[in-house]
Order: sequence, then C-alpha cells, then structure tokens
Amino acid sequence: MLAAALAASNSSTMNVSAHLHFVGGYVPSDSKDWRTIVPALLVAVCLVGFMGNLCVIGVLLHSAWKGKPSMIHSLILNLSLADLSLLLFSAPVRATAYFKGVWDLGWFVCKSSDWFIHTCMAAKSLTIVAVAKVCFMYVSDPTKQVSIHSCTIWSVLVAIWAVASLLPLPEWFFSTIRLHAGVEVCLMDVPPVAEEFMATFGKLYPLLAFCFPSLFASFYFWRAYGQCKKRGTKTQNLRNQLRSKQLTVMLLSIAVTSAVLWLPEWVAWLWIWHVKAGGPAPPQGFIALSQVLLFSISSANPLIFLVMSEEFKEDLKSLWRWMITRKQPTASESQKTPAGNSEVPPDNAPSPESPTSIPEKEKTGSPSSSTEKTEKAQVPILPDVEQFWHERDTVPCVQDNDPIPWEREDQETGDCDK
Repeated sequence: MLAAALAASNSSTMNVSAHLHFVGGYVPSDSKDWRTIVPALLVAVCLVGFMGNLCVIGVLLHSAWKGKPSMIHSLILNLSLADLSLLLFSAPVRATAYFKGVWDLGWFVCKSSDWFIHTCMAAKSLTIVAVAKVCFMYVSDPTKQVSIHSCTIWSVLVAIWAVASLLPLPEWFFSTIRLHAGVEVCLMDVPPVAEEFMATFGKLYPLLAFCFPSLFASFYFWRAYGQCKKRGTKTQNLRNQLRSKQLTVMLLSIAVTSAVLWLPEWVAWLWIWHVKAGGPAPPQGFIALSQVLLFSISSANPLIFLVMSEEFKEDLKSLWRWMITRKQPTASESQKTPAGNSEVPPDNAPSPESPTSIPEKEKTGSPSSSTEKTEKAQVPILPDVEQFWHERDTVPCVQDNDPIPWEREDQETGDCDK
C-alpha cells in the first residue's frame, strides 16, 4: 500500500524530488538489485497467497452450500476476497513498476493503483473489527448460535466496502502522470489550494484506517478472551468452551499478524508525508521491504487458518472428498461397455440395496418383467408337474411349519389302524 513513495535518484536531484510523492509503486532507482529482488519476492508472495486464499474461499463456499452460513464465515470470506483482489490486481502492478523503473501502465492505473490498495486494506481493517465483535458475541454464549439474517450480513459487507472506498478517495483525485527528469512518472500532484487539506488527510487517514480499528478490535478480543477464561464451571459444555477459545486465539492471531506486517508501511507513510524540504527521505530498501510485507499479509492469513483451525481442516478434507466423489461417477460413465455385452442397465435403475427396487418394477411393469412373462408363456408346462405344484400350493402353511412332524405322523398311522 505505499500511497506516496519519496525518492531521489542521485544527490543532484535530492532537493528537487523532496516534495514529489510517487504513487503506484513507482520509485526511481538506479539499483538493479532492487529492480530484480522486489518483483521476485512479490511473485512468490502472489503464488502462495493465491493458492491459500483459493482454498479458504472454496471451503467457505462449500460450507455455505451445505447450509452452514454464519456471520463469522461471511466476514472471513470477505477477508479472503480482499486478499485475493490485492494479489491479482495490485501486486502485479507493483512488481511491473519496480522491474521497469518507468511508468508506462497508463493514466487509469496510475490514478486507481493506490486508491484500490487502500480500499482493500481499509476493508480488511474494518472487517477485523466486525469479526472481533461477532467473536465476542459468540464467546459470550457458545451454546446459542449467533443467528443473523442474510440481509444483515449483506448490509454489513456493503457498508464496510463503502466506507473503505471513501476513505482514500483524495488519492484518486490528485494522482496523475507528469514528466520528471525527461520521463513520465506517476505521482501525486497536489495544487496549492488543497495542500492544507492533504496535510490533514496525511495525519487522519492512518488513524481512521489503522489505529482506531486496531484499538476497537483489541478491545473486543480482550473481552472475548476474558469470557473464555471465566467459563470454567462444571455446568458448561467443555467442547463449546474449547472451541470458542480456539476461535478467539485464531482470529486474534489474524489481527496481530496484519497489524505487525502493516506497521512498516505506516511508518513510511508518516515519514513521507511529514518530511521537510531538504530532510532525509525514507531509504529505498525500507520502502521496498514495507511493500513486500504489506502483500505478505494476504499470504499469511490462509496459513493461519490452516494451522490453527481444526474446523477448517475438516471442511477442507470434506471438500476434497466431495471433489473426488464427483469425478468418480463421470469417469465410470465415460467407460464404454464391452462389445459382447448387449445388456446395458438403465441410468435410472435403483440400486440393489434399495428395498423399493422390486416392488417398483412390479408396479410399473418394466420391460424386464414383460420379457420374463413372455419367456414363461413360451416354456411348455407338463400336466403332471402342474398338478404337483398345485397340490403343494393348496397344503396349509401350518403343516409346512410344523415343529413336531413326527407326532403328526404317529397320529395319522393310528387313524389308519383304526
């Protein structure tokens, strides 16, 4: 997220560039090492974060499809979508700007680059506050699920993104392309009329996007963790207590990791916005490191979910089994029957284990039953055989099931003697 990167290519242009705020990740540098190392690190972060966030999003969508949506899952999904957006649209722009050393990505990318990064990061910061609040609500009574209507969830998400998109809006207005040292660069061109406004913006924005949300989130997480420690009575469900504690620790780890990795960027921000004419500018290495750490947040979050959440591991295994079972029927259907086998079972035939398979065939009069009837009609039945089976059918069932047949035989012989 570096909204403005202040740098000078050599000592002769240090005083000239002291008031230039480069945006879009463009930092004029003569060092080839930084132009190679920084893009390579950003590419590695993008690959790890892309795969991790895809797994998180897939697990959450699969859980929602199975009918288990919740407010916490929706907010975590919002975090993952913001991380994925940063890795797909912002990190490649930063890597390209560092690698080329010249801004040739166009006017629209110049104006929207920092604004988009700030919007996603502010949305993540506000989402963490909402996650902390919902976590405290859940920990207060784990046996009672936090049931929130879907309209409320959508309203919260829309409000988060609306506020997050409005906070860095001044950067959109004043970012533009200008000529500097004979080349086109992307910088923030603030007119004299708006200098006081932008100076105030440079002080307020870190408070609104980072400091205040971090304080509110810390307050709710502290209260939630206190509730977890108090719930040690015998009447409470131990499983719910452990689950609520694990959830609190996991979400707290997400918040702390994001704050620690985001802090160097805010140091660079305040340094740039409050540097005086002729004063020392932030080192280029520190600016590059702060940007890499900023994007590494998007790779750290899914790893925390995978390591610390047992529920996430189980849902990931369930998603993997579901994907495998969906592939198996398609593979079996694609197999062709042998040429010698002329009988092909119908697609909608019931399974052998189904108890209703035989009655359904008898009721519906399937083609197989009709063929069996015709085959029976074609086979001739001898009269003696027919009479034999007729006599067996007319014998009472009691005689067949008689447990003491020898007594009946004795009685029959006695009757004959008489």
